[in-house]
Amino acid sequence: MSHISVLLHETIDALLAGRNTGIYVDGTFGRGGHTRLLLSKLDEHARVYGFDKDPQALETAAILEQEDPRFKIIHASFADLKDALAELGIETVDGVMADLGVSSPQLDQAERGFSFMKDGPLDMRMDNSQGPTAAEWLLEIEEEALANIIFKYGEERYSRRIAKAIKAAGQIDTTAQLAEIVKVAHPKWEKNKHAATRTFQAIRIAINKELEDIEIFLPQAVEILKPEARLAVISFHSLEDRLIKQFIQKESTLDEDFGWGMPGQQKDTRRLKKVSRVKASDEEVKANPRSRSAWLRVAERLA
Repeated sequence: MSHISVLLHETIDALLAGRNTGIYVDGTFGRGGHTRLLLSKLDEHARVYGFDKDPQALETAAILEQEDPRFKIIHASFADLKDALAELGIETVDGVMADLGVSSPQLDQAERGFSFMKDGPLDMRMDNSQGPTAAEWLLEIEEEALANIIFKYGEERYSRRIAKAIKAAGQIDTTAQLAEIVKVAHPKWEKNKHAATRTFQAIRIAINKELEDIEIFLPQAVEILKPEARLAVISFHSLEDRLIKQFIQKESTLDEDFGWGMPGQQKDTRRLKKVSRVKASDEEVKANPRSRSAWLRVAERLA
């Protein structure tokens, strides 16, 4: 299955808010769907900077760089957003977007080891040029720590039973092996969901530091936004969406601490205002089932 960009027009329209020029950042270039549409709506003076850790995404981005001089790819996590742009002399931008989660090519290529749907080496690294594979990571981690991760990042109620089975198995080399171990250990499967779904999600999030990177990225994104510039983020599961929701809520809420108990003395520290929260339409979900859990949250930088 080729990659279909989720909430494509909704994201770009919200990000631009009627503008057609400026400096924009795609924090998760992936296969470039959002970036290409963005570029098509911008004038010749605009610039778009893409970030990605995935070597395959970088190959796609290199082609776009040759096609369109307004675009530049940066091989880094969006957690390095501010420093990476500063090295290029960019302090502020007109919009930042990010499409979180795993791309369809990553899921569909067995050799990437993200999915139990196709047997392949147990890898799961978004940047497969560095860091431990999932197989190596599982060998090193202690059972209790693994159980905690499966519970926290997979929201899996049988995490301890599953962690015990994984550690008892020793070396696990393939996605099929891991999926079978989890399936046997899992006493009660959810309807229409593979028993290993939550465990695979948890391991992937942990080895790629996905939630930590989001927590680092969001404040940086707001810091570099110009007044009235927008942040648009697409999430695919409740853990991601909760982080984004809470961050926007915090940044858009007036602090009620008036200081020394004196009314009227509070300092307005709000940096954002909420703009919208959008779910994939029924038509999009029908055309692209992977969009069914997607949510787009948009916020605007205050002066």
